Amino acid sequence: MSVAIVTGASSGIGRATADLLHDRHDVLATSRSGFEGTFAADLATEDGCRAVIEEARRHGKIGVLVCSAGIGSYMERPIWSEPVELWRQSLAIHLDAPFHLIRLAFPDMMAARSGRIVVVSSTAATVGAPAQAAYSASKAGVLGLVRSVAQDGAPYGITCNAVLPGWVRSAMSEADAAAESARTGVAVDEIWRQRAAGYAAGRTVDAAEVASVIAYLASEGASAVSGEEVRVALGGVW
Repeated sequence: MSVAIVTGASSGIGRATADLLHDRHDVLATSRSGFEGTFAADLATEDGCRAVIEEARRHGKIGVLVCSAGIGSYMERPIWSEPVELWRQSLAIHLDAPFHLIRLAFPDMMAARSGRIVVVSSTAATVGAPAQAAYSASKAGVLGLVRSVAQDGAPYGITCNAVLPGWVRSAMSEADAAAESARTGVAVDEIWRQRAAGYAAGRTVDAAEVASVIAYLASEGASAVSGEEVRVALGGVW
């Protein structure tokens, strides 16, 4: 049984994904805090990423890598007042960490001539949003990374895809809603009602729905799907 690494797995999409993959893999679930029994690692640094890979290899060969760790956009501001440190932090978590993890995990997958890599991007990668320069740019960068990695991995049976969720009610998006409420004076429940109204289905996506798509892309059945951007947004723009 190969090892599946799932980052950002203390809650939300990462937690739901780790739960789904347990039947097929020995799962190493990671988070920054080590909450809920996850392996604690700071993915904002190359050393933190390397620690995850080394821990995974203690359990076996790495066959699946799911990069779902993220930070929200709720602290961002319009571009003229965007703090440089927030820009660097967003790119470190959303783009640098997948780069390091993929690069370090590749030898295991190349040796096995099989591997599945899924990186969680966002609909914000393709639709610009006000006061979200760092978040949108870092999530858009993921798409270029995935396309290139898919080409590098193809001769070895390695696939690499991106999943682009719409609004998912999670701790991170709740913080975003609270910040929007403080900024606009609109109640949090009303913000979520407006978000849901933006989808033809009249509701937002849940973490389990996103996780099921990730689990498919991480399966043998998705062997011909690579370099793709899969939106999980109920057909909505966001």
